[in-house]
Amino acid sequence: MRVPLSWLREYVDLPAGETGRDVQAKLVAAGLEVETVEQLGAGLKGPLVVGQVLTIEELEGFKKPIRFCTVDVGQANGTGEPQEIVCGARNFSVGDKVVVVLPGAELPGGFAISARKTYGKVSHGMICSSDELGMGDDGGHGIIVLPPEYEVGTDAIELLQLVDEVLDIAVTPDRSYCLSMRGIARETAIAYELPLRDPALLDVPAPNSHGYPVKVADPVGCDRFTARTVTGLDLEARSPIWLQRRLQKAGMRPVSLAVDVTNYVMLEIGQPLHAYDRSRITGAIGVRRAQPGEKLTTLDGTKRVLDAEDLVITDESGPIGLAGVMGGANTEIADSAADPASGQVAGTTEVVIEAAHFAPVPVARTARRHKLSSEASKRFERGVDPEATSAAAQRTVDLLVLLAGGTAEVGVTEIIAPRAPHTITLPADHPDKVAGVAYGRETVVRRFQQIGCDVYGADDLTVTVPSWRPDLTDPNDLAEEVIRLEGYENLPSTLPRPPAGRGLTERQRLHRRVGRALAGAGYVEALNYPFLGEEVLDQFGLAADDPRRDLVRLVNPLSDTEPALRTTLLPGLLGALRRNAGRGEHDLALFETGLVFRATGDEPPAAVLPVDRRPTDEQIAGLNAALPHQPRRAAVVLAGDREQAGWWGKGTPVSWADAVEAGRVVAREAGVELIVRQDQQDPWHPGRCAALLAVVDGQEILVGNAGELHPRVTKALGLPERTCAMEIELDRLEQAGAGRVEAPHVSTFPVATQDVALVVDASVPAAEVEKALREGAGELLESLRLFDVFTGEQLGEGRKSLAYALRFRAPDRTLTAEEIAASRDAAVSAAADRTGATLRGA
Repeated sequence: MRVPLSWLREYVDLPAGETGRDVQAKLVAAGLEVETVEQLGAGLKGPLVVGQVLTIEELEGFKKPIRFCTVDVGQANGTGEPQEIVCGARNFSVGDKVVVVLPGAELPGGFAISARKTYGKVSHGMICSSDELGMGDDGGHGIIVLPPEYEVGTDAIELLQLVDEVLDIAVTPDRSYCLSMRGIARETAIAYELPLRDPALLDVPAPNSHGYPVKVADPVGCDRFTARTVTGLDLEARSPIWLQRRLQKAGMRPVSLAVDVTNYVMLEIGQPLHAYDRSRITGAIGVRRAQPGEKLTTLDGTKRVLDAEDLVITDESGPIGLAGVMGGANTEIADSAADPASGQVAGTTEVVIEAAHFAPVPVARTARRHKLSSEASKRFERGVDPEATSAAAQRTVDLLVLLAGGTAEVGVTEIIAPRAPHTITLPADHPDKVAGVAYGRETVVRRFQQIGCDVYGADDLTVTVPSWRPDLTDPNDLAEEVIRLEGYENLPSTLPRPPAGRGLTERQRLHRRVGRALAGAGYVEALNYPFLGEEVLDQFGLAADDPRRDLVRLVNPLSDTEPALRTTLLPGLLGALRRNAGRGEHDLALFETGLVFRATGDEPPAAVLPVDRRPTDEQIAGLNAALPHQPRRAAVVLAGDREQAGWWGKGTPVSWADAVEAGRVVAREAGVELIVRQDQQDPWHPGRCAALLAVVDGQEILVGNAGELHPRVTKALGLPERTCAMEIELDRLEQAGAGRVEAPHVSTFPVATQDVALVVDASVPAAEVEKALREGAGELLESLRLFDVFTGEQLGEGRKSLAYALRFRAPDRTLTAEEIAASRDAAVSAAADRTGATLRGA
């Protein structure tokens, strides 16, 4: 909401020297978010005056039309002689009143004006447009043509109200009354302890039977409808400068007098209005829900197919507007235009003014359904004062009579659905208890009355909430009003004291250790939105029965292309990798830890929990049962070089082995030694995909996969070639772990290293050989590492050699050669028995 300070002063008598910054500080202290204070006309210096065009000479021989004008500026130039000015605009004629800036002046932005030769003539000044004066959009983008009644030589800075301060306020959804000058003025009056001149306090005639007929078929969606009629509008009447300037400062573009008046009253009082051309309305105005398939062309020129939940304004011909959102083009106010043949001016001379109160939910749903946000819907969906409809209609009638020479018809239509005022009962010391400050009953009652409440009672207060504050629904809302008006800065600061012995859970510690370990291994964390679309699952090549296709779909997704919750972390990570690669980052290693969402299909429907009390344990349990399974996972993606090339040698590109090692890094943090076997799983390459397994209760379970992505997937997703990925389930690792990871005991005795090369069938996994060696070596084996894989003719077809480094150490003594040899032979013997391995060269 943009609030011109000059307009605000009409309702509150601010001190004469008070600046926009001063008002900003007061409103911020009262809880409003004033983002900026814009200084209009900063750097503007005159002379800037009203001039009248005397002559126009068209200059020939230039690429664009140029005009040499003489303009009467009175005595503003010190001589009284006509001012010679060169101008390229063509939207003015001889006799028009324009705005002229003379030599010696300075326009906003430090643009100094002086006499200069251009297009073969000397231009002594400039004829100004609204953009050059920083006035905002006037819809014409040309020279300002003033009404003829302004005298030549009048100071245009004051006439056009070019110097002002505008407060830009970010209004939160619960403070809808601040989307009006009336609401901001009320907050300002309270902040300064000054009286308020309420623009809605008008004498309004009583409703009668002579008004325009209105039929409301949905009193829930529209509980109040006021209709007034004004006839005899002057077709030549235009919005006065003061009205146009207030609209421009508030961020709106002047359109026509009738439309400008309704916009002005909406900004002033906060009640959205609509004006219909009465000659275009057939029969009575109605309010009802749309019939499925009905169509309406709105004022923006879009033809819309209506939904059965849409609340519409109708006449006998059908819908003529989306209630609370936008009017229809078929009853639009017609701009005055002259008939080229007869010269007769035609346009709207009779209008029906609608001032209604619509329920927030239907308006919000209609605006979102049609992707049509308007100034009216922005206010209705947050809550509008239902008692302001008649005052807003009366204010609109008064302005049309005053500015357009119209006549207000005696008929007044007002349809009201009965509703009782909202009352709240609370102890007088309730704000004291909430804030921990002794305000006292007198202060509490005074603050309630300042915001417009009626208060009765002594120890227990009965508070009647004003109609413009729909956000005040319970005692805590009222307590908050007292606290903010008394000043948040006056609240005592007390740091909470956490109970001893409550830290992170073991699960939380594991997740943090995993993140630190991956970061230490060179990965960068990337946080992605937990949403995906089915298209990426198709690009992954997942089968129709793949459990990752069992999606949890959102009723109201942020994006139509990603309407479901993720079942894997890889789409988000690969998207981040693709974006970074597209920006020139070729060597990438990213990781993410987070939840995935797996629907089982057995979830019961979620019950709606009460909001006025704490749910019972049974209700909470029922809600949890309705949630999908949400395992926590860790995933990495890699592309480019693991080690860059340099003077030290060639670079090392990433490979599937790096992805597998990332899985081992994660598993070690849980105290789990992974079992790695060849696997075939989308979206990985069939020959370069590893299954990551762990032992839980004596059974091997799959905890993740790692490897190189399938070339088909990298091409479909636009990823670098040979992109690798790993995804592992942390909850299963936690089950496989032995609990808290103990720090290893470091022996002070020397280590003994033995290398063995075993020849096995090519089909035997290295993990099986490693497992046999580890179990056969016994307790003296400290570590085991595969350092070479060899194949060749000397081994025979279908055979491979696996070379392992075995490290032996005892915690309490130096091992003898016999002990080392015995452990080594036992390891080789176990591998031979289980995998058919033989010592190479034996």
